[in-house]
Amino acid sequence: MMANRKNGAIYIGVTSNLPGRAWQHREGATDGFTKRYGCKLLVWFEMREDMEQAILREKQLKAGSRKKKIALIEGANPVWRDLYPEIAAG
Repeated sequence: MMANRKNGAIYIGVTSNLPGRAWQHREGATDGFTKRYGCKLLVWFEMREDMEQAILREKQLKAGSRKKKIALIEGANPVWRDLYPEIAAG
């Protein structure tokens, strides 16, 4: 999940290359929701075994309430710290 600030706009997506995709969102390299709302902070993520599982999970998360999304973020990242530096480093 990418966000623009704590309790701000939240974007959910799926990718096979998390560091690369997060970088694209941070740089505003692609038009869309994240660029329009400035979602540059990687605040939560989870890994899946394969793309099919990842897409199913993405759909589940998108269908959930905002309250549930915030609870997921704050359960692991209560201050909405940017996790990108950790995943970009390898």
